[in-house]
Amino acid sequence: MIDLATRMRTCALVLLTAVLQACAGGMSPGDDGPPAGASLPPIAPDAVPRAEPRSRYGNPSSYVVLGRRYHVMSNSRGYVKRGIASWYGRKFHGRRTSSGEPYDMHAMTAAHKSLPLPTYVHVTNLKNGRTTVLRVNDRGPFHDNRIIDLSYAAARKLEILGEGTGLVEVRALTPGQDPAASVIPVSTSGSTPTPVPAAAPPAAATGVSVPGPAPAPAPTLYLQAGAFSERGNAERLRTRLASIPGARVLLQDVVIEGQHLYRVRLGPMASVADADRMSARVVSAGMAPPRIVIE
Repeated sequence: MIDLATRMRTCALVLLTAVLQACAGGMSPGDDGPPAGASLPPIAPDAVPRAEPRSRYGNPSSYVVLGRRYHVMSNSRGYVKRGIASWYGRKFHGRRTSSGEPYDMHAMTAAHKSLPLPTYVHVTNLKNGRTTVLRVNDRGPFHDNRIIDLSYAAARKLEILGEGTGLVEVRALTPGQDPAASVIPVSTSGSTPTPVPAAAPPAAATGVSVPGPAPAPAPTLYLQAGAFSERGNAERLRTRLASIPGARVLLQDVVIEGQHLYRVRLGPMASVADADRMSARVVSAGMAPPRIVIE
């Protein structure tokens, strides 16, 4: 006979699985979209990080969605990553999120596969420099090559609604932390990142003309298929990839933290859609899915 505690745990697991499966869709053409109607409410203010207990829901040590296992991080300290963001809207509005809260497409929230719920994150659109602070309260996106699913409001503020996806940097925050203070850029070479130099004093204080900051270079999207210490292994992978129609394969000889590596990459990619198509071709050719790299 199954005792009451076991039954309760089983029910909780079934509920969690159902909630995670409900959040597995994310934004896809013809499947989701903006709110109905011509008028839109003002964009909500950024989320304000505050100390919160971990959600009772959505924080198992690991979970499985669509046949893949994901592991939840014990904490978000030091998390920073660049990748592709998607968004989700009216299809999920009002539905239960993985944290148990209803999804509000007009709130500044997001879904993430592994960050603890809730976690506050600073998100930057790498193409236009727009930023926002969001509260992660849901799981997803369960789509290859995506690192975060933004609420409709967040995607609207970051200006990625039209394309459906965007190249972003996601940085976890702690309560009381100023997102703009001591920002350290993501290292794209694998070396230790260095702090951004302090801004020059204003012209009025120095009596001289101070040029504005140089515009950030446009981000470049690659697919990295592998990194090897032996050149022969990299050459073999490059040869296999070169047989894929449309593949532009790069073999890069780099030194990262004192280690000599040979990186095999595809790209640069003209768009996220191109990266998705090429990634699918790599998998169809019997190779492991390449990972997104943004420089």
